[in-house]
Amino acid sequence: WGPKKVIDRLRATEPATRWPADSTAGEILKRAGLVKPRVTRRRVAPDSQPFGDCRQANQSWSADFKGDFRLGDGRRCYPLTISDNHSRFLFQCRGLHRTGNAAVQPWFEWVFREYGLPQAMRTDNGAPFASLAVGGISALSKWWIQLGIRPERIRPGTPSQNGRHERMHRTLKEATLEPPAASLAAQQRQFDAFIDEYNWERSHEALGRKTPGSLHRHSSRPYPSRILPVEYDSAFTVRRVRHNGEIRWQGQLLYVSGVLAKERIGLKPVDEGQWEVCYSFHKLGILDNRTGKITPAKHWHSSDK
Repeated sequence: WGPKKVIDRLRATEPATRWPADSTAGEILKRAGLVKPRVTRRRVAPDSQPFGDCRQANQSWSADFKGDFRLGDGRRCYPLTISDNHSRFLFQCRGLHRTGNAAVQPWFEWVFREYGLPQAMRTDNGAPFASLAVGGISALSKWWIQLGIRPERIRPGTPSQNGRHERMHRTLKEATLEPPAASLAAQQRQFDAFIDEYNWERSHEALGRKTPGSLHRHSSRPYPSRILPVEYDSAFTVRRVRHNGEIRWQGQLLYVSGVLAKERIGLKPVDEGQWEVCYSFHKLGILDNRTGKITPAKHWHSSDK
């Protein structure tokens, strides 16, 4: 912790005591040998990010895997992290042995049941958050769409677009992985302690030196008791995707995506011989009748606007 966070915590726990100024606290820590010199790195300024609004809690969440590492028992650990982009509230840091949808989705469901649903979920383009299918849709993001959560994917190779979440990862690594624990259970205990400290004890300058827990509020959108079928308005022509990922379109079989097998998709005319292909509100791509192919939508940066 830096001097500001230490002083904020002391003032919160012992408000009657006169604590030193931030600069004095920094000198005290430095004289005690508790300040590590920080290497200054030159960085390219990030571009503006026209993602969805993030002016209040639950408008936008982020999810990612903190880089995997080897535990003391030799097995690999993949920490799944989920946080709110406005309040920085850390919902979950769960150590997993695998990164597939079967291992990940139950923890998203736990978070949704506990805290409600966000409007958007920001991730990178890796599995299980996205896939090479049209529109980048995966089994996990398809489920999010069914819940009314809009997937937002950062441009490949630009983690700065998820900068708040990436900064939390750096703090997580310093607090829990130096060195890694002997087993997954022991590592999870360190993660759980970090979540509590990060949310309720550690102040953030970007939050006016408040804690994430003091600012975050549960979402007004609860996790539903059942997921309703996807519906389309009259502007769309609806087709059900076959078990092999194909639809019948104008007398031909057209491959869409195996991820959407047995789901209903909508096609809306946008130009002569061209149709916008959607799964619920999520644009998959543009179908050209002349070629019989779908040009996938990438959903990066301003392409969502």
